[in-house]
Amino acid sequence: MHVSLDGFVAGPKGEMNWITINEELFEYVGKRIGEGDTALYGRVTYQMMENYWPAAGSKPNATKHDMEHSAWYNKIHKIVLSKTVKESGLVNTTIISNNLADRINELKKSHPGGSKEILLFGSPTATHALMEQNLIDGYWLFINPIILGQGIPLFKGIQGKTKLNLLHTHQFQCGVTELSYAVDKH
Repeated sequence: MHVSLDGFVAGPKGEMNWITINEELFEYVGKRIGEGDTALYGRVTYQMMENYWPAAGSKPNATKHDMEHSAWYNKIHKIVLSKTVKESGLVNTTIISNNLADRINELKKSHPGGSKEILLFGSPTATHALMEQNLIDGYWLFINPIILGQGIPLFKGIQGKTKLNLLHTHQFQCGVTELSYAVDKH
């Protein structure tokens, strides 16, 4: 998830035009998400993705990133947290509208040996719902070199402390820093 230095994932009106995105980041992220088989979205992010990515790779002016990410998006299983999206007719998509903790824990168990990750993309409202129920096992953050001063915070609704273990960092030439943490469950 992209985040400002002061902890916001979007501006006050949901704007994300401050996020640094370039080929170096696309390539780096593409390698990691290529190992996954499940993506989790909130309704708003899912609808945004669904409106663009299924056909993005087949457009005449598609970039290498568009082709690769479109192919990935079309093959992965999508989990959507929504009370309004209906599951009928959706391809390779599961809707979770209630019993969030039970359903997410079922999904985690369906990944034998924990070999595959369930990657959460954007979706601040979904992220907050998962945080409130202690369902996030790790944070993969891209700290952008900007201070927004206000906006939608990444961390909201957390009860008590959450200890994290740093797994990896990476500095990109554009000034973005990747921080990857595992939640310490002990």
